[in-house]
Amino acid sequence: MDYKEIVKTYEALEETTKRLELTSILVDLFENVKCDEIKRVVYLTQGKLGPDYLGLEVGIGEKLIIKAIGESMGIADKKVQEEYRKLGDLGSVAEALTEKRAQRTLFSQPLTLKRVFENLFRMAKKSGSGAQRERLNLLEDLLNDCSRSEAKYLIRTVTGKARLGIADMTILDALAIAFADGDRARVERAYNLCSDLGEIAEMLCKNGKKGIVDIKIEVGIPIRSMLAERLSSPEEILEKMGGRCAAEYKYDGLRIQAHIEDNHVKLFSRRLEDITSQFPDVKEGLLKSFKGKEGVVEGECVVVNLNTGEMRPFQQISHRRGRKYELTEAIEEYPVTLFLFDCLYDGEDLTGISYQERREKLGGIIEECDKIKISTVKVVDDVEELEKFFEDAIEAGCEGLIAKSLESSYKAGARGWQWIKYKREYRAELVDTVDLAIVGAFAGRGRRKGWYGALLMACYNDETDVFESVCKLGTGFTDEVLKEIPKKLGDFKRDAKDPRVESEMEPDYWFSPSVVLEVLGGEITLSPIHRAGYGVLKKDSGLAIRFPRFTGRWREDKKPEDATTSKELIEMYSAQLKRIEE
Repeated sequence: MDYKEIVKTYEALEETTKRLELTSILVDLFENVKCDEIKRVVYLTQGKLGPDYLGLEVGIGEKLIIKAIGESMGIADKKVQEEYRKLGDLGSVAEALTEKRAQRTLFSQPLTLKRVFENLFRMAKKSGSGAQRERLNLLEDLLNDCSRSEAKYLIRTVTGKARLGIADMTILDALAIAFADGDRARVERAYNLCSDLGEIAEMLCKNGKKGIVDIKIEVGIPIRSMLAERLSSPEEILEKMGGRCAAEYKYDGLRIQAHIEDNHVKLFSRRLEDITSQFPDVKEGLLKSFKGKEGVVEGECVVVNLNTGEMRPFQQISHRRGRKYELTEAIEEYPVTLFLFDCLYDGEDLTGISYQERREKLGGIIEECDKIKISTVKVVDDVEELEKFFEDAIEAGCEGLIAKSLESSYKAGARGWQWIKYKREYRAELVDTVDLAIVGAFAGRGRRKGWYGALLMACYNDETDVFESVCKLGTGFTDEVLKEIPKKLGDFKRDAKDPRVESEMEPDYWFSPSVVLEVLGGEITLSPIHRAGYGVLKKDSGLAIRFPRFTGRWREDKKPEDATTSKELIEMYSAQLKRIEE
């Protein structure tokens, strides 16, 4: 197949935005492609060289593309850059400059689909010394034989900006019409299990619907994730779920699907990227925890403060993504825990059985360790119970809850009302510092072993003359400060809780309220555990400061009774919510 044939299709796709017309154009293309070429056609139409989990990228930047265009056209790089500034799209630049180029040489030959794909594939596989020059040569080889329109789409494919106005679902629709009598559901099911549209296309082209009947879960090949809808109240959720559901903590982290077989582990992101190399500690934890022969499990990977037990915000896990160097330091600075919530395969496909059964299977093959935990879940049938569990989740550092139908199967790649997200609509951001008294301490772990790892902090209730717990503080301390803290607290250490302290938390060490620290937090939330302003805003709830950080300032100028009051925290929380609502 000549490359110009697929380019004609791309031009036709660009001329319309109507879904039916886009699908029809693709159907015409697929029906006229040989089965041994359709895989390449589908990948290029997706703007890829293979399924996402293979991680194939051409690996050539704008500067090198500009150089390739210039060298193939006999034009200075400066001229190419001028055109780029004017047109804003390297594909259009290649098209415009190809039109001005002198007639192609006698040795020019038509581009074939196979040649284009193989050159791009070879570019993606190049590595090591000299790889960039080799990529440049391979791209120039193609540009030398390109027509105007071929140059345009070739460069857009290389830059990942094809601009065809289609997504995977449109391609899937077209494949279903072309080869499967319009049975989209069956084609989509196969795609959700193997995550490879090119492979699906080839099977359909060769054998029709029967070609995809036997597609099954395969360890090492990611399954497309099941997704959830969203509702904003426990009443709506229970009504939608028929009055009863499993409420599961919604962790604020990176969704990971783990494939385990013969002491080998592969980790995939929700976008089907292979991220195993970025989380060697999770891989090690799974090898320790997994008690089955082979399996596919799913969970949420969260950065956890080892000394406070506090789950850190999603942004912190980004420090673990894409690192090739200094990974050891990142693992130490941003330790993670994988909270598993589903089991999709244990030697048998489990996606068709109920959520309850899958949870039982998960518990049977996972033995928890520091790095691997099973997500917290509770079956509820009462609005107040669901709301209380929601507050527990927030207190634990989660985003909220995922409500799941007890009878729901795992619908790979689908979004539906079998899973429902329940997240906070509002949060009160803490934009000012507060002064809090130290009332307890927790023994250090990891690098902080032998020191205090975190401190229990309290605000002051000036009406009852007591100190009410408000957070567990473990961030913002230098090693020098950690060494200094025991000396500063030595005179105030107690064998039991001070009578003026109210706290449901039980630290390893208690102190009389005496030392005050300046603290900056991320936000103020309702809390079923901490006692600040308990019962004032909501029954059985106090206030907590999330993501607290020591600013480095010891408030030696303040007595503990000068600490921020419960009343002040309530006012800060209420004022912030009012601003959000307005």
